[in-house]
Amino acid sequence: MKTLTYLIFSFFLIVLAFVISGYATNDTNESFSSLAKVALRNTGNTLLLQSNDSTSLVLPVTQPKKNSFELSFQKELSIAPDSLVKAITENFDALELPNEYLVEVIDCKSQEVSYSYSASNNEEKNIVPCLGRELPIGCYAIKVSFSNNVTLMGLNFGPSWYALVLLGIMGMALLYWTKKRQVTETHGALTFMAIGDYKFYKDQNELVKNDLNIKLTSKESELLQIFCANPNEVVKRDFLLKEVWEDKGVFVGRSLDTFISKLRKKFKEDDHINILNVHGVGYKLEVLKKP
Repeated sequence: MKTLTYLIFSFFLIVLAFVISGYATNDTNESFSSLAKVALRNTGNTLLLQSNDSTSLVLPVTQPKKNSFELSFQKELSIAPDSLVKAITENFDALELPNEYLVEVIDCKSQEVSYSYSASNNEEKNIVPCLGRELPIGCYAIKVSFSNNVTLMGLNFGPSWYALVLLGIMGMALLYWTKKRQVTETHGALTFMAIGDYKFYKDQNELVKNDLNIKLTSKESELLQIFCANPNEVVKRDFLLKEVWEDKGVFVGRSLDTFISKLRKKFKEDDHINILNVHGVGYKLEVLKKP
């Protein structure tokens, strides 16, 4: 039954991951596309002004394929690589767009690349050739292709990664809840001895009070069983030694006193429970009634 439950839960997480990833990807792509188009239109306007053209239009930015955008102009213009690089860098930085991309200036008539350069997170990998060599007046389109992977601190991240992190947290929370529920159900099915507000599970060597679980050693558990069988009664020291130690072939000196002291500490959360030392006789588990 547990295996079936885990399989169903795993299947549910996988389906949920795809759903979350799909929504996140769509939202991210739409936002990214809009920002990229705004940045390129601003770039186009800057290039026209630098060509002393304040009247012609920057045509609508198109997106021929994912992560690729194309800027074109109403009239012919001259493009200086220095100005192009500066305009794109400033506009992309202003809108916090990824800084890994390839820029190509394409001749409208021949469809050949008249100029291109590559930008990267790593400045040593930036390739910006032919600065200072102005392209002659002509019909040009500027194509920008972004890298498919956005990197942060050298690692690849994306909507799917965030979805997996979220589902991982959910999975751990559910496993914790399941384990805690199993422990609760196990305790509920077992017999216990009541000691005030505590429940003593002798077979599990455990004391439970609300959400507090206290583990006992085997000797502590054996002593507590004897006290529970004789509540509010003095149990002779010799009897405890005989039942817990001597009948098992173990002889002790101060071990009994040490274990009694440990047991007292287990009940420190409840002032109405104490293990009294009856001098020269033995010990008594005293459970006072609460007012």
